Amino acid sequence: MKQILTFALVVLFCGFLKADGIEFFDGTWEEALAEATKQEKLLFVDAYAQWCGPCKRMAKSVFPQKEVGEFYNKNFINVKLDYEKKEADVFRKSYPVAAFPTLYYIDFNGEVIHAQKGAQKADGLIQVGKMALAKVDRSGDYAELYEKGERDPKLIYNYIKALNQAGKPSLKVANDYLNNAEDIGAEQNLKIIYISTIEADSKIFDRLIEHRSKINKIYSEEEVDDKIEAACFKTIGKAVEYQVEMLRDEAIQKMKTHCPDRAKKFATQADILYYQGTGKVTDYISACKLLAKKYIKKDAKKLTALASAMKSAFPLDKEVLKQAEKIAKKADKLNKA
Repeated sequence: MKQILTFALVVLFCGFLKADGIEFFDGTWEEALAEATKQEKLLFVDAYAQWCGPCKRMAKSVFPQKEVGEFYNKNFINVKLDYEKKEADVFRKSYPVAAFPTLYYIDFNGEVIHAQKGAQKADGLIQVGKMALAKVDRSGDYAELYEKGERDPKLIYNYIKALNQAGKPSLKVANDYLNNAEDIGAEQNLKIIYISTIEADSKIFDRLIEHRSKINKIYSEEEVDDKIEAACFKTIGKAVEYQVEMLRDEAIQKMKTHCPDRAKKFATQADILYYQGTGKVTDYISACKLLAKKYIKKDAKKLTALASAMKSAFPLDKEVLKQAEKIAKKADKLNKA
């Protein structure tokens, strides 16, 4: 299967990344475990030492980034532990550290899912987090009950949530359930629609739009807009993967119709992703220049990320590298201002 979208570029473009960095849990390790159990989440543990230079750099330049915060706050209970201090005594007995930082991903039952040694950049940290999440597949806990015919809305919700987290298809489960639901407007069913909306070219997306006024009573207007935008980005990814321009057009049109305030920027981002994926270099450069000039011109971090993504996308194309260098210089000027 052909997959040529760079993760860093997708992260750069997603308008739903709004958190101001990672929010670390304020409490003991035992309390963090209890909270993770309550929320059925993994724990992300930054085991650091005060004298560690890479630890300090991550704390200063990686953990505060918006895209990192959005991803980790949504998916993990986040814990910072100074491994050489008393606060880490309980943790240290079960989880040895040979190098700093060591980044632990631990299930709420205490099982280590993954341990990553060494500092990470923002996109790398998100990729490691996604890998850890993919290793935890709770869908089997619900699949057996589902196959036996149980259709309790809470079970369906949790099953779809587990499938999504494990990166498994969930649309069939959602559609089969909703097609037979007696009261589609019941709150739990609306929540199922919301959590199942993962791509714009789907019947579930249409259900979200149809019941949006009711869903907005459960989730905020911004959260629903974020969901729509994320689904449209997913469809752009499919347009590239299968080389189907019609899917790209559909995603852009749905943003115009249902998220008009975000539509123009989204269309530019969609063009970059699509032209990168289809190898249309001239159009790709034009779209990147438009994004840099109109939408992120005052954001040094995003300009730097765009320049880096351009170099990765077409590392041998002289014109792309030339334009990427210009964008990088704009970022440098902003940083020095």
